[in-house]
Amino acid sequence: MFEIAALGAALCWSMGGIIATTPIRSLGAIAFTRIRMLFIAAMLTLVATLSGGWETLSADQLSTLLLSGIVGILFGDTALFAALKRLGPRRAAILFATHAPMTLALGYLWLDEALTYTALLGALLVTMGVITAVFYGSHSTASNPWEVIQGSLITGVLLALLGALGQSMGSLIARPVMADDVDAVAASAIRSIASAAFLVLLGILPVRHFRAQAALTPRILLLASASALIGMGIGMTLFLFALKGSQTGIVATLSSTSPVLMLPILWILSGERPSAGAWVGATTVVLGTSLIFLG
Repeated sequence: MFEIAALGAALCWSMGGIIATTPIRSLGAIAFTRIRMLFIAAMLTLVATLSGGWETLSADQLSTLLLSGIVGILFGDTALFAALKRLGPRRAAILFATHAPMTLALGYLWLDEALTYTALLGALLVTMGVITAVFYGSHSTASNPWEVIQGSLITGVLLALLGALGQSMGSLIARPVMADDVDAVAASAIRSIASAAFLVLLGILPVRHFRAQAALTPRILLLASASALIGMGIGMTLFLFALKGSQTGIVATLSSTSPVLMLPILWILSGERPSAGAWVGATTVVLGTSLIFLG
């Protein structure tokens, strides 16, 4: 059940990432993330209040989740969205998939999380499959708006890797709390509130890059809200729920399949069929996922 939740998070993240591309390129990464987090923090706070989820949190757990939100969402997500703006969703996903091996290594060193040989082999296959599927996922980039590179390629690569590290660290910080049977919606709300508060403070500063780069139109607001609801509201809550019952490295590996899940969606939207290499990578991901379930 927890592994299925991680796969559900991957699907939500892939859909949220595609929806986010247009508003990110219009508003800028920080302004987009600020709008996204304000929306989702308000929604999750309401849900946690109505469901009584706050009662499952202690003061120590609250501070840990706040730190997890700052590291994983404020720094991790903002860096990822900055990379997505420059590289597009497919290329950014290639690099962001590295958060799975990062989490496996850090989980072993930090939390003493050891994997069976079967699960470890499955995790390696998933990571290789994701990179193969996304790297060979497109025949051509000329007519695909999601494939356009904006700005520095090197900067985009570094931002994506920073986003992956932030996601990995945020997950590891949250893992001990989630293992104590904390309500996943309340935990996600705390992480969102922490991130939203810092992003609002950044917006007050007289720095051009911290503010919206274009006017907030109703269409852009709708897309940002939809991305927040699917990617953060549903996706991150499923991810935290998965951390309640499965090792951090396993959850990170399964959630890293989002780039593979993104390929058929981009195929439908752009009309550009994924290449044979993409299907080989996707098959490798399925095989690796099966080994993780068996392990």
